[in-house]
Amino acid sequence: MTLAGWMIMIVSVGSVLALTGFCLYRVLTLPPHVAEEHLKGPLVIDTGDTENAD
Repeated sequence: MTLAGWMIMIVSVGSVLALTGFCLYRVLTLPPHVAEEHLKGPLVIDTGDTENAD
């Protein structure tokens, strides 16, 4: 592989790894009160299909 091929591969793999690391950091460092607002179990979510089931 040529030098240009190695450089493109290193930049592309490095950018994907950097973006993945950034996203994981952002998600895993959320304060607990922010994360708890968005966590809902399946029984808490109202889909509206249980009313007038007939």
